[in-house]
Amino acid sequence: TMESLIASGFITANLDLTTTELADQVCGGVLSAGPDRMMAAARTGIPTVLAPGCVDMCNFRGIDTVPEKYHERSLYRWNPNVTLMRTTPAENSGIGQMIAAAANASTGPVAILLPLKGVSQLDSPGNPYWDPDADAACYDAIKHNLRADIPVIEVDANINDPVFADRA
Repeated sequence: TMESLIASGFITANLDLTTTELADQVCGGVLSAGPDRMMAAARTGIPTVLAPGCVDMCNFRGIDTVPEKYHERSLYRWNPNVTLMRTTPAENSGIGQMIAAAANASTGPVAILLPLKGVSQLDSPGNPYWDPDADAACYDAIKHNLRADIPVIEVDANINDPVFADRA
């Protein structure tokens, strides 16, 4: 919906901090927005701030809907109708490449914010999806694939912390 609103001119600036659909695209989850996620803003040239929000989790419905190939992965039952699966460093690297590609395609001003203390509530120190290596794989892929003129701003906070919101 957001992509179509941007493409139709209803949104004129984009603060895109929850990009979890990318994890679903990479892992085959149920909330993928398709391969063009983030591209409407890039194509229209509206000012955009991107962050890898909630890319630590792929979404499935109830626990019984998780594909068998993922049964040994870290699964979190958010509620009876939502099961989350922690993404791996390799998957996060792919997600980072997707974020960099969207930023690189941008015809307008764009910046990327990286939350150094986790990309979600579950991915914060002491919580079940805290995995600095997986987050670093995403961040490294962004930095290594990004045009040199696009700012990357590291924020020493979790994406849900007020200091991150203030910076965004």
